[in-house]
Parts: sequence; C-alpha cells; structure tokens
Amino acid sequence: LSQKKHYRQRAHANPFSDHALDYPVSPQAMDWSEHFPAFANTGKTPEFADIGCGFGGLLIALAPLFPDTLMLGMEIRVQVTQYVQDRIAALRMTSAPVTPSSTSIAAGPYQNVSVVRANAMKFLPNYFSKHSLSALFFLFPDPHFKTRKHKARIISPALLAEYAYVLKPGGIVYTITDVRDLHEWMKTHLENFPLFEAVSEADLREAGKGPILDAVYSSTEEGKKVERNDGEKWLACFRRKETTGRSE
Repeated sequence: LSQKKHYRQRAHANPFSDHALDYPVSPQAMDWSEHFPAFANTGKTPEFADIGCGFGGLLIALAPLFPDTLMLGMEIRVQVTQYVQDRIAALRMTSAPVTPSSTSIAAGPYQNVSVVRANAMKFLPNYFSKHSLSALFFLFPDPHFKTRKHKARIISPALLAEYAYVLKPGGIVYTITDVRDLHEWMKTHLENFPLFEAVSEADLREAGKGPILDAVYSSTEEGKKVERNDGEKWLACFRRKETTGRSE
C-alpha cells in the first residue's frame, strides 16, 4: 500500500465550507451494496460509524472482530478518505478468504468495512435511519481550541440530537481525546443531554465490549502518537437511553 505521506492533508479541514460533497437524499437512497458487495441483498446496513475516521485504524482493527457487522468511516478530507478506500481494497484482495466452516456470511475479511467522504456534522441523518446504529465513535476529534471555534466541535447540543436519533436505544457513544479540556466539554454536553447516560469502562468491559475499548484506545494513528509521547488519554462513553412515548 502506498505510504500515508502521499495522502496527507491538513487536519483542520473547514467543516463549514465543503465543496462537491455527494450525499444521499435519505438513508433509503443509499446503495450499500457498492460499499459492501459481499453483503448485497442481505438487507444489512452499517451498525458502527466512526466519525472523522482518519486513516481508518479503528475500522481495520474492528472489522475482523465483528465480521457480520457493517462499519462505516466518515471522513471529510479527500486524500485521507482515498487512503482508507485504497487500504480497504488492498486488505480485501490480500487477506485469506473466510473458511467455509465460518459462520460469517462475508466472502472474506474486511468486506464489512467501508468509508465515505462526508461532513457528518451536516449529513449524518442522510446516511443512517432512525435507531440503526449500535455504536458511534469520536476518536481524538479536532479540539478547536479557540472559543470562537467551539461551534465546530463534533459534540454539541444540536449534533447530540442527531446522534440520539441514529443510535439504537442501548447503543454506545465512544469518545476519547488527549486534550483534557475537550474531554470535559464532550462529557459535560453528553451528561446534560437527556437521551444519554454515562456508562463506565468497567461496565462496558463486563458487557463484552473490551475488544472495542482496546481498539478505541490504541488502534488509531492519533492514539499511537499519544502513546509514543507518553500522553494521557481521556475516555468517556455514553449509552443511548431507552425511552418511552414520543420523546424520542
């Protein structure tokens, strides 16, 4: 696979001035068979969404662990999206096919992972229907340090309403950052939003989500960089509440 340096792009792509972004008018208009050909005609849609997936480390780590779960990365930078597409294509070609005895319906590894170039801050509900996701990931998002830039942060009250809409009750939002201020910001906004409740790392591990948490901590390029620099990582996870009546 070509080196990452050929695909690098400024991290701070402006989410408010994207050009020539193609997006479906509704989730029903999305043809997922183009992204997941091995799952064509199964009726499956993505269950995991990695928002701002970067170079795809999380997706690549999780794909073999959940071979029947479709996963989608969303990334706004053109070259970075292309890198992930090329990386997945290479993995699909070079990985050994699943043995016939496997329970997986996929034709081979990494068939269950894909990426779209998209502005998730604007178009998330265009891709995912109500209560269709079981996991949303926000790993080392852009901190947007300046106060006037806080509106560009990926966690905000308006966006949390969209995340609550696409997540199944019981679905999990995973956030991690090496910036304590951003961690507090994300945690506070999620705590204050009525459709989310904090869930501890211990509880998630007890529920069998340890492999997901391990990937959240260390599978991304940013996570590895923090480790190399002996930095701290701040994790905060929240569960989409079960609600009754029309408040959803």
